[in-house]
Formats: sequence, structure tokens, C-alpha cells
Amino acid sequence: MQGKRPVAIDLFAGCGGVTVGLRQAGFRVAAALEIESLASRTYRMNHRGVRLTMADIRDVDGRKWLRELGLRRGQLGLLAGCPPCQGFSTLRTRNGATWNRDPRNNLVAEMLRLVKEMRPKTVMMENVPRLAEKKVFRDFTDTLECLGYKVKWDIVDVKDYAVPQRRRRLVLVAGRGIDVRFPKPVKSHRTVREAIGHLPPAGKSGDPLHDLPEQRSEAVRRKIAKIPRNGGSRRDLPKHMQLECHLRCNGFKDIYGRMAWDEVSPTITGGCFNPSKGRFLHPARNRNITMREAALLQTFPSRYKFDLAAGKQGVALMIGNALPPELVRRQAVEVKRALACAQRVTRRNGGGRKPKQGP
Repeated sequence: MQGKRPVAIDLFAGCGGVTVGLRQAGFRVAAALEIESLASRTYRMNHRGVRLTMADIRDVDGRKWLRELGLRRGQLGLLAGCPPCQGFSTLRTRNGATWNRDPRNNLVAEMLRLVKEMRPKTVMMENVPRLAEKKVFRDFTDTLECLGYKVKWDIVDVKDYAVPQRRRRLVLVAGRGIDVRFPKPVKSHRTVREAIGHLPPAGKSGDPLHDLPEQRSEAVRRKIAKIPRNGGSRRDLPKHMQLECHLRCNGFKDIYGRMAWDEVSPTITGGCFNPSKGRFLHPARNRNITMREAALLQTFPSRYKFDLAAGKQGVALMIGNALPPELVRRQAVEVKRALACAQRVTRRNGGGRKPKQGP
């Protein structure tokens, strides 16, 4: 029995960002799938009531999974998934100049296979914008439509959905005979100040994630101290303090840059623990943002736990790879609303005909 709350499954669950958003929107996340051990341990620390399977999606039988959850084919409310996007990254392909044969590119097709086997009422998928150019994405949308799903997709910036961060993502929603809307953009953006300005000083806060120590050379510390507060960058340094390669290069301008208090942050990536990876310096303090600050800029709850076994770099990778929970929550609210509307129509029609399951 599904109960009053619609049931969801979270594929490629990572450390749990999608599950956070789904649960905040009122879904019961019955199960999740994740292959990485560090992310799986973090997921279990925060979502003990969810049945997490640590396995490769290619080894998962959708029909068997449903039976184990006590669900019939076509009964699942939502199948959500964020297939690993590194295979479609423009950075990994020299800004699109080379062909990427990353085997993770096939995982979109594996998600489609589970849709065929499980026939969820709705589907939600997120990825990098570049996926829209790929044949595997066209196959995904075409097949969904052939199965009777109404498909919508768009490329959005998460800052327009109350996430204090610039981050462009492709978002797809599909309903089996159900029209699912996108959430409305916010009228004003949340800022870095709103997200992290309330935190106590790092180092002695009592929060392990906020207190992870920094290890920088004295030369790097001097460089950070010279960068102007509230939005300065390496280009503001005197030439003798800039690296020779930086002087010759006109790109990567955010390296050793500070965030600005009253703007959104740059994209929080897996390199957010290191100022040499982007604009990850605190707006006012002479340090990198802490991992708690990174998590808050991704809209994780303030007490969300992370496994620290792999240190700061491991935590940063989990946070950077996550889909911001607030974006998920807002989209999931629309999915839930569409499911409720479809259920009311079915009741008015006396139950109606049983939906066609397809081949």
C-alpha cells in the first residue's frame, strides 16, 4: 500500500540531495540506489528509513525491485534519477572539442530500461545541459512519449529556484498521461549572506563539517589575504604575486576568487574545498569556504551529516555532485500536485479504465 503520500525511488542517490528534496515535498522515498561506498554511508546516516541498495544500476531488475517493495508495475508514484554527469561535461571534453567515450554515458539508457520495467506514474531526471545534444537523450524522450508519457524538459539556472548559487542544469519531467508543470521562478535570488552569513566562526563551532582544518602554505595564505573582500579575485593581486601561467592565460578567472555577500555563489563543484579550483574563498575571511558553508549553498539542511572518512576532498565531491535539494523540492511539489490531480480525475470517473502498460 502506498498510503497518503506518493511513493518515490531515488536512482543514483549519491549522498542524498534528491531524497532530501523529495521528502520535503511530501513524498515517501521507499528505496534508493547508489554504487559508491562513501556516498552510501552518508546517505544512510541521514535517511535510515529508506531502503538503500548499494549496487550497479545495470544489475538491477526493475520488476523484482517493485515486488520487494510491495508495489505492482505502474503503481510507483515517481522514479527520480540524476545519472552521473561527468561523461557529458564540457570541461572533461576540452570544452567540447573531443568526443567523450565515458562509459557512464550509458547510464541514461539504464534509467530508461527501469522506466520500461516499472512503469512509474511520473519520471524526473536531471543532468548537465550538454546532455540535450546527445542521441541518448533524444532516445530517452522519444521512448517515454511512445510509452504514453507527456514529456517536458528545460535548461534552468538553480538561482531562479531559491538556491543561492549559479548552476545550469537540464531538468526533465514526464507523466504517464499526466501533465507535470515546472515550478515558477522566484522573484528575487537568495544570496551568499542569507545562506551562510549567520554561521559562527569556523574552527571552534562544534560542527565537524564547519571545523575541518585548512592546510595552506604560507605563500598561499599571503596571497589569499591580499585578495579584496567581497568579490575580489586573483586579477586584483600585484603581478609579482600571480602565477606565470595565470598571467599568460585569459581564462579560469574565478581561481582564487572571493564570493560576494549580496550575490549568489558560483557553482559549487567537487573542487569547492580548494581556492585554486574556483571562486571558493569566503567573502570576508581569509580562508576557503568550509564544507558546511558549501553544503548550505547547495541547500542541504543545516544539520545534514557527511561521512568524513575521505576527508575534506571526499566531502566536497559528494556536495558538488549533488542536485540542490531546494530545486528538487520545488519540482517535486509540482509532481505531487499533478499526481493528486490525476487521482481526483480517476475518482470522479469511477476508477476509469486501467492505464495501458505498453509492451
